[in-house]
Amino acid sequence: MAEEKTYLELSEASGSSHKFYEVIVKDTQVSIRYGRIGDLGQTQTKTYPTPDKAKADANKKIKEKLAKGYEHAVMGMRQKRPVTRRAVTSTTSTAQQAPILWKFNSNSAAFGIFIDSNRCWVGNQVGQVFALNHQSQVINQFKLPDGVKCLVADDIWIYAGCDNGNVYDLTGKLPRIAYEIDENVDIFWLDIKNGLLAVSDANGGVTTIDHDDESQWTRLSQGNSGWMVRCDEVGIYHGHSQGVTMYDNKDGRMLWHQKTGGGVLFGWQEASAVYAGASDQKIYCFSKKGEAGPVYKCDAAVYSCATALDEKYVFAGDNSSSIYCFNKSGERLWKLGTGCGSALSMQFFENRIYIVTTDGSLACIDTSEAAIQAAQVGTIPQAAIIKAPAAEGAAPSAVVETTTDTTQGVIVECFREGNKLRVRVISPGYNSKWKVQFPKDIRQEGECYLVEEIRESASGGFYRAYGNIKKLIN
Repeated sequence: MAEEKTYLELSEASGSSHKFYEVIVKDTQVSIRYGRIGDLGQTQTKTYPTPDKAKADANKKIKEKLAKGYEHAVMGMRQKRPVTRRAVTSTTSTAQQAPILWKFNSNSAAFGIFIDSNRCWVGNQVGQVFALNHQSQVINQFKLPDGVKCLVADDIWIYAGCDNGNVYDLTGKLPRIAYEIDENVDIFWLDIKNGLLAVSDANGGVTTIDHDDESQWTRLSQGNSGWMVRCDEVGIYHGHSQGVTMYDNKDGRMLWHQKTGGGVLFGWQEASAVYAGASDQKIYCFSKKGEAGPVYKCDAAVYSCATALDEKYVFAGDNSSSIYCFNKSGERLWKLGTGCGSALSMQFFENRIYIVTTDGSLACIDTSEAAIQAAQVGTIPQAAIIKAPAAEGAAPSAVVETTTDTTQGVIVECFREGNKLRVRVISPGYNSKWKVQFPKDIRQEGECYLVEEIRESASGGFYRAYGNIKKLIN
């Protein structure tokens, strides 16, 4: 029997969606291929008892997509969204070797890092994300469709921003699409606070997107190449080629701007200050009110920075595979070599500095006074070397497990509001008027889902889904 193929695309004028959906019916088999326009996408295949049932289900899926705004299209007419990958160089440090306790080889240069009391996360440029415990054992892994720009945490949620324009929630068994960024935005970096996503781009623009994937505002800063964006309850801190600009996170009003001597390559924030690592070999500190603070001088362009112990210490990584430690006033305390490439991102946690590097390493470095003093005279521990597992991790999927058991979890319902699919809680004890931040790619009108946990946003006004999700069936 000849196959029947239907190809649809959704490419809104605003650029907020740019994806395809293809249905292929052959005898009793239906294959669905979907993804971002210009990408290979993902494929799911299901076999039915009869050709008529296969055809009926395929028609149902096509009708659902047409109702969501998809249109019949010709494959290849629309082009893939442009992507800029950061061009990085790295030379070998001449400083003494840092005291590395363990080193995990993720297989590719890595920008994404997040460290908490339970896990050490790394995301690399081929889309692999690994979670290790603090004893360096791999306990979870994911395989995303494109390179990981960054890993960010928002309360208990962990998100991966990818080169394909999607931001994935990694709190469940499978990565789920939490945000789809405007196709006209060439993403450089992102951050999330209380469900509000801020995205910086190649042109020096910064855009905010709310918990239900609705664009709030966009502003063009004075410079380009916005490699830094950080969020708090009050503002968005945007670092670019001409310095750091703060915007009001509600309406996008510019609150202050401070110049830097070189283009900003990385940014860090604490409760009262933001730090911008720049190409002129310096880290600039500004208060949240825009007041200039100490300047920390390195010996090469600064790729990353972080702070420790209420900003008592400031750390930096340069493009010559060195890491630095300064006191709060700007005095350099030490400089050591990483031995595993230049640190593209870093984070301090419990007397250790964790770095992800140009050679794909996630390295755990002992920053205790005794360890640093020993390293400065050439005495370092024997680092444990861990290789990435050969098997690939869980990939994003629109397939949802099903269940009839409603005893564990919270029930939510997907409904249509205008031309949008929204989600609300129908379990007792919740505000049914509040929307739920819920994965976009698994929403189906009229369906109910069992969510592991529903939490009120810290800012109020909406709920957020956490953990595993199953579709309820009768």
